[in-house]
Amino acid sequence: MTEDKVYNVLFLCTGNSARSIIAEAILERVGAGRFKAFSAGSRPKGEVNPYAVAILERSGFKADGYRSKSWSEFAEPGAPPLDFVFTVCDDAAKEECPYWPGQPMTAHWGLPDPGAVEGTEVEKHLAFADTFRMLNNRISIFASLPMKGLDKLSLQRRLEEIGKARPVDGAAREPTIGASRRDVAKYR
Repeated sequence: MTEDKVYNVLFLCTGNSARSIIAEAILERVGAGRFKAFSAGSRPKGEVNPYAVAILERSGFKADGYRSKSWSEFAEPGAPPLDFVFTVCDDAAKEECPYWPGQPMTAHWGLPDPGAVEGTEVEKHLAFADTFRMLNNRISIFASLPMKGLDKLSLQRRLEEIGKARPVDGAAREPTIGASRRDVAKYR
């Protein structure tokens, strides 16, 4: 893999309404010039979760232009050849994926579904904030990999390690981990 190449990356989730959309937005910013990000779902919900839109906007991203779409768009003739495909939810990782143009490298970067969190508005916003933080950390590590200096086997190993990364405190807890008083105050 060369450093001059722009890599096409697809993030998959079942509904393509939250995690995969957030990942697409983050990589578009973090990997600008090196990566082109896309997202899709096996059973798209047809709309972007409003809490995903909210966390993107609060984090300084333009949230318009993202849409919930089927992964079949990326398996059709004329679809961009993919270099990487990452599943960000456990359900999508278990499904049989279509053939992807470009024979991409794949890895599972599963995260809890913030859209499934029940509770107060604060708890829901914190779940999306935590998802954003975890995706931002993983995608930042991915975008900083020296693609030119890694053979395919080493790169695959690194991609899998990124997917196993846990929060700084080492715990895989509920989506509200690491919330500060300042974070909570944002949502009151």
